[in-house]
Amino acid sequence: MQIPAFDPTELRIVGESPGLMGAPPIPIYDYPVTPKEAYKGMLQRKPVWQITDNEVRLFTPKMIPDYLARAEVYENRPFDANTEGGGKDMFGIEWEYIAQVGGSMVRPGKPFLEDAGDWQKMVVWPDIDSWDWEGAARVNNDTYLVSDRYITAWFLNGWFERLISFMDFEGAIMALVDEDQKDAVKALFDKLTDLYIRIFDKFITYFPAIDGFTVHDDWGSQKETFFSPAVVEEMIVPYMRRVTDFMHSKGKFCELHSCGQIFKQVPNMIAAGWDFWTPQAMNDTQKIYELYGDKIIIGVIPDVFDPEKATEDEQRAAAKAFADKFCSPAKPSYLSFHARTMLTPAFREELYKQSRINYGK
Repeated sequence: MQIPAFDPTELRIVGESPGLMGAPPIPIYDYPVTPKEAYKGMLQRKPVWQITDNEVRLFTPKMIPDYLARAEVYENRPFDANTEGGGKDMFGIEWEYIAQVGGSMVRPGKPFLEDAGDWQKMVVWPDIDSWDWEGAARVNNDTYLVSDRYITAWFLNGWFERLISFMDFEGAIMALVDEDQKDAVKALFDKLTDLYIRIFDKFITYFPAIDGFTVHDDWGSQKETFFSPAVVEEMIVPYMRRVTDFMHSKGKFCELHSCGQIFKQVPNMIAAGWDFWTPQAMNDTQKIYELYGDKIIIGVIPDVFDPEKATEDEQRAAAKAFADKFCSPAKPSYLSFHARTMLTPAFREELYKQSRINYGK
């Protein structure tokens, strides 16, 4: 993809897209390529401009039980979380939608599994062929999935998160390190991986416009990772790597969505084959970029400023400083979703301009 040098006329606003979570509308500039091409360029380490998440479209069709259970549906059909959210996931685990927090949790009560060794006699595996793939394709392929945005299919409940849904948090965390349960967990994760690969293959077959997948597996709290890097290396990385190898073999990109202070787990993310990760704000995203940005694309948070008090010149200076530090052609980054409050019109325009200049060097 040959990209022309930055031209100031690109800053002409030709439209706008809705802001996320009630934020103001986002201007659309006169881009030299589509946002999809720019996003893929970043992942291929051929960046065009600084990606800010405005270039992404999420896809989670309601015909998969987990999306309804978790109240996370994004497709070309209406969805009301208050009336449709919650219910049974693909394994029959009951989730309850909590309107006050805008999300779902496993309905409290006795865990489905108390010992990981019981999974083979307790777990009923979903019949994914019975899901209405063809119907979802008819609804979305000629509408929702026709987009100049990078399309990512979210996948909720990876490996540790799935184990939590079966055993509750305390049971799941113990099962990963208990010598009497570890082999059973590995066997469960191996079979889960087989299932996930079959589901991803269905996505690729029925929704060819998908560019990549985002898989959720939270590993930490506000202050620390739940388990040591050695535990993740042994218990989770091999199964993740099978999934990312499959995605890459199909020409798809893969993002890990993992919350918490998990700085020390980044080498495991790299070993597992993930293309990119957006750390939450409790992580030192700039340090992670410095140490690992040549091996995994990192969502970076700029130095914080008060958008209500900073002058336009100060906002532009902050954007230029960010671009000069984190927009290197050989080591691209993207602007973290957690920096959205700093995306003033002046900061956004200056970041676009300076990143175009820097990435074009």
